[in-house]
Amino acid sequence: MNKATEGCKVKVHYTGTLEDGTVFDSSLEREPLAFTVGAGQLIAGFDQGVVGMVEGEEKTIVIPADMAYGEVREDLVFSVPKENMPEDYVPSVGDQLAVTSSDGQPFPVTIKEIDEETVTLDGNHALAGKDLTFAVKMIEVLSA
Repeated sequence: MNKATEGCKVKVHYTGTLEDGTVFDSSLEREPLAFTVGAGQLIAGFDQGVVGMVEGEEKTIVIPADMAYGEVREDLVFSVPKENMPEDYVPSVGDQLAVTSSDGQPFPVTIKEIDEETVTLDGNHALAGKDLTFAVKMIEVLSA
């Protein structure tokens, strides 16, 4: 039976939960997730967690924030004047927007707060700062 090793292609089903049990993502209603182990396509803790699994094996992987989406970075939370918002757009807390970084690359932000003159944007991933748990079932292991 093939074991998942770095460089091999695998297919897994998974359900991701937060510490309080809230499900934030699951592949059970979709096709299994296919990826190459160790290729950096997924968060590091998930990638490392499937190493050694064999077809049919089920496992729980607990991933600390620093091996998932990282810690919350305060430098990614910033305010902009309301007049910098797109014309005819009424900002609302929770809205997701794309802003352009100083190097010209777009990146997603979420509106965190709105006051009279400014809109506070948060460029952290929604799961930053959170430890994650994944229930994983190895569906298929293809050798490298």
